[in-house]
Amino acid sequence: MNRIFILSGLFALASLASCKQKEETKEEETKFLVTSPLTMDTTITNEYVAQIKSIRNIELRAQEKGYLQNIYVDEGKFVRKGQLLFKIMPRMYEAELQKTKAEVSAAEIEVQNTQPLAEKNVVSKNELLMAQAKLAKAKAEMELAKVHLDFTEIRAPFDGLVDRLNLKLGSLVEEGELLTSLSDNSQMWVYFNVSEPEYLDFKESAANNQKIKVQLKMANGQVFKHPGVVETIESEFNNETGNIAFRATFPNNEGLLRHGETGNVLMKENLKNAIIIPQKATLEIMDKKFVFVVDKDNIVHQRAISIAAEMPDLFAVQDGLAANERILLEGLRKVKDGDKIKFEYEEPKKVLTHLVLPTE
Repeated sequence: MNRIFILSGLFALASLASCKQKEETKEEETKFLVTSPLTMDTTITNEYVAQIKSIRNIELRAQEKGYLQNIYVDEGKFVRKGQLLFKIMPRMYEAELQKTKAEVSAAEIEVQNTQPLAEKNVVSKNELLMAQAKLAKAKAEMELAKVHLDFTEIRAPFDGLVDRLNLKLGSLVEEGELLTSLSDNSQMWVYFNVSEPEYLDFKESAANNQKIKVQLKMANGQVFKHPGVVETIESEFNNETGNIAFRATFPNNEGLLRHGETGNVLMKENLKNAIIIPQKATLEIMDKKFVFVVDKDNIVHQRAISIAAEMPDLFAVQDGLAANERILLEGLRKVKDGDKIKFEYEEPKKVLTHLVLPTE
């Protein structure tokens, strides 16, 4: 009987100790870490999807009909201005030129014979004028034949890179048919769209004669080593997106960039007196960001905020939160709106020094 009593007492003591330990654990678990936003000047980098274009990219088309007699260049090769690229069989146009030259010679002889006769009034002045007009017409036809013959040779109008060859040697070429494209990649135009507020900020900077420099992040994630300058803005906003297109010019001396590439433009923006909070102090619900604000009675209130900019581990808050308010830093999923909590307060500067985002 005594043994049973002793065992019962030990069990009661163990249960009491276990309950006390659970209460202490519970009390410890209810303590949360709280901080405040940090107000500071900072610089953020905005990223915009971009299209990369050559400053000159044109189609080279045949201006005469005929068989493709020669191709003097290969795909992707660099060519110089005036370099011969294609030749269309010129025989018909050469014959046409010879014919017009003969007609010019005949018209010249006729003028030479008519002129002394007109001076002696053997023939009328009008007959001389008709012979001269015939000569002028023959010369014009000869010049036109020369143009047609010249059109059988397709030359590069500027230095650039040759694109794909659309026809093979010996193909019958129709007038206006596409032969290839030529790109001048010495400089590149990079187009990207910005919002109306960003446009207004840009115009304010431009009014102060500040050239906006930007960088280009290429498709492989590397940043192009040469910065670009925003030089042109389109005339109208897109009514559907509310954006307007900017054009930045980048030097491309090494020829790394090609027409048709994609990338991202990186543009820096200065934020004055920005309200900065850790990303881990926010919840995302239905694409909206929320924080838990702790009031003077230590009661938490869930509040929606809008984000002005995103930085590594940090958000710059546009509205929804004041600089002097307290926010829950950890345990956001352990509380609900209206809960009263116990907490420890940590200075925002100290929070930022050891900030680590949760992996979940």
